[in-house]
Amino acid sequence: MQKILSYLFFICFITAYAQTKVGGMVVDEFGEGVPFANILFKDSSEGTITNDNGRFYLESDNTFEILVVSYVGYDTKEIVLPKKVNYNMEIVLVEAAQQLNEVVVYTGKQSKKNNPAIEILKKVWAKKRENGVYKYNSYEYDKYEKVEFDLNTIDSSLIKSKMFRGLEFMFDDLDTSRITGKTYLPMFLNEVFSKVYGDNKQNLKKEDVLGNKSSGFAGNQAITAFVEDLYSDYDIYNNYLKFYDKSFTSPISKTGVDTYNYVLADSTFIDNKWCYNIIYYPRRKNELTFKGDFWIADTSFAVKKINMEVTKSANINWVKDIYIEQDFDVVSDSVFLLKRDYMLTDFAFSKKEDSRGVYGKRTTVYDHYNFNLDRPEAFYKSESDPYDPRVFDRDSVFWKNARLEQLNDDEEGIFQLLDTLKTVPKFRTYYDVVSILGSGYVEIDKWNVDIGDVYSTFGFNDAEGIRVRGGARTYFGQNDPWRVEAYTAYGFEDKKFKYGISGKVLLDRKNRIILSGGNRRDIEQLGLSLTSTTDVLGRSIASSSLVSVGSNNRLTNINLSVLNLEIEPVKNLRFNVGTSFRTLSSALPEAFSLAYVDPSSETGISSEIKQFDINTSIIFTPGRRTIGYGVERSDIDDDISTIVLNYTKGSKGFLESDFDYERLQFSYTQPWQLGGFGRLLTSVELGKTFGEVPLGLLSVIPGNQTLFTIYNTFPNLDFYEFVTDTYATVHLEHNFNGRIFSRIPVIRNWNLREIVGVRAAWGSISDENIALSSPTNIPLIAPNNTPYWEYSFGVGNIFKIFRLDFNFRGNYLDAPNARSFGITGSFGFNF
Repeated sequence: MQKILSYLFFICFITAYAQTKVGGMVVDEFGEGVPFANILFKDSSEGTITNDNGRFYLESDNTFEILVVSYVGYDTKEIVLPKKVNYNMEIVLVEAAQQLNEVVVYTGKQSKKNNPAIEILKKVWAKKRENGVYKYNSYEYDKYEKVEFDLNTIDSSLIKSKMFRGLEFMFDDLDTSRITGKTYLPMFLNEVFSKVYGDNKQNLKKEDVLGNKSSGFAGNQAITAFVEDLYSDYDIYNNYLKFYDKSFTSPISKTGVDTYNYVLADSTFIDNKWCYNIIYYPRRKNELTFKGDFWIADTSFAVKKINMEVTKSANINWVKDIYIEQDFDVVSDSVFLLKRDYMLTDFAFSKKEDSRGVYGKRTTVYDHYNFNLDRPEAFYKSESDPYDPRVFDRDSVFWKNARLEQLNDDEEGIFQLLDTLKTVPKFRTYYDVVSILGSGYVEIDKWNVDIGDVYSTFGFNDAEGIRVRGGARTYFGQNDPWRVEAYTAYGFEDKKFKYGISGKVLLDRKNRIILSGGNRRDIEQLGLSLTSTTDVLGRSIASSSLVSVGSNNRLTNINLSVLNLEIEPVKNLRFNVGTSFRTLSSALPEAFSLAYVDPSSETGISSEIKQFDINTSIIFTPGRRTIGYGVERSDIDDDISTIVLNYTKGSKGFLESDFDYERLQFSYTQPWQLGGFGRLLTSVELGKTFGEVPLGLLSVIPGNQTLFTIYNTFPNLDFYEFVTDTYATVHLEHNFNGRIFSRIPVIRNWNLREIVGVRAAWGSISDENIALSSPTNIPLIAPNNTPYWEYSFGVGNIFKIFRLDFNFRGNYLDAPNARSFGITGSFGFNF
């Protein structure tokens, strides 16, 4: 959320000369806009289609004198262009006259039967594995990628506004987008050159990054991670294309037949290949779909060129337009290989035509293909270091040869512009605001220290009353080999200071060997997670929630010290070995007791637990992508599975530790992209404790008495309502992304999203553990006879930022003070 928030906030603040530019509206005889009309420069394949309202913009580096406008059912119109730049054109199409015995007119929804466009598509599906790199045993190619972010829709009122007073020089040389016709100012540019190798027989692939160059906000890790997350690779032949955590139906796929209308519009020679032009547009509104056209080569039935533009009604936030175009080259007279991939996204608060925003543009160029060069398996499994300092320090000669597409004048000027802007105090202020919102920290460059986290400054709970917290961390750069963090907090009710301090150092960058340790004395809400806390800087939302349901007074004083060694010998496979020493006692003894039977105590009862543990864990996150190579890295996305196996050994007597026990835990979290049906998130957790331990060391089924929706908790359970030493939990949550609501006429334009959830827990607790904790003042109950379960229905994307969940308790309704129904919510910026 913070990454998206930083860019949304950035939106608020906010030369290559083409030979021919045209823009305007295509209307019918009644003045109504004609959506999806075909716009082409005569005798070329350069074109576009009108949007939902009939508006278009098109430009070319070549000079053209005639524009051809066509749409099935209307007479084709040729317009002579009086000059090179022609804006605000109004082109009227006239319905075609019936001059033949039979005239077939395509309007609205197209039939799937006897549709020549669909017949061509069937041949595309049959031959899709005979085209591209899949046709060969092995392949390799050069790949050059540039990602750029620009302020757009810049006019005189913006330039003269107070916001940019003193920064007018930024707008001296503005360019115009060839896609939208709007002016823009480049603010960020990243270039990457790499070699890609693949083996189709062994299903292996590797990419060696040879050069990486950035300007703009490259030093901000949160913004860089956001940029990386936006642009993942995709294949137009797949059924669904994933952008911004959403699955869009590909117009080339088999699933597209039920989603799009197809019209065979034209045919002509392109690069000496006879090609068919097919226009497509969505059958229904509010779905994640595109509109556009593509050219299919005869005989090979491969895509030669495709244009895709997301429809205005698509259920996606903060994005006004997405435009994609791909071009393919012919090899050996039959095989089509991707040559150029271009994607433009217009991020904006509003989808109105004149709204300002930020362009995000990615251009990827592929060249120097080679095939059937056999390489051993070891070659593909050996990886180059993408963070080798030499990769980031390539000279101008390297980039001159590496750029498969040269930078234009505006792109070349980004480096000089940003160097100048960084010396302007006003711009630094804007940059600092974006950085704070993105990372949660205030940068103090003079001392190489960050102040924060600003999102944890204020809180409230029954033990501390109003709570304030402030902290800091060392920060020389995003790739620091060591880092120290600390915080202090004060509660106005208990009048006590709390603190936490942590340090970590990267001992070996190749194997990611990290040594860390720290100490924390604070008040915590245990029982919000099935795994014991070892985070000396963390603080759960449950112990600082402003509003809670029922009595939220089961809080714990915790004094925690940890020492941990982590190693990642294989990418995304981490091993942790560590020790922890905890002292636990109730923060509100009258309301909540952690007392247990202790024969060695004078009273036979102890109310404080001292425990030394040895912890080992294996964490596997297949497919995870990260940025940075320092002691702390940022994940590019969270759409990955996570498998955790944890073993804990408690040692009695060492450092006056109280208990001997062993605990084995396993968890598996998996998100599933189900194409047009949305996204399913699943989690399974299993655990067992061997030995006798008191309440403070048992496994509590995670309840949730806050009003916040927290995944992996049970919102209709109170804290400590179920306590176990053996447990199994399952959580299922499916977001339909508006698929159902988009079919209801009254609410389809609200872009709401439906979410359903089911969760269950089973557990048991031994008689020995119940007897050990008999002095406590809460009952120890486990859902051992019948698994406890809940279900929920949620509505997301309310005003684009709110989500409400209506939670129902499935059983155990006769329990004291059982909550059969509850409402939780969350706030966030999501696409």
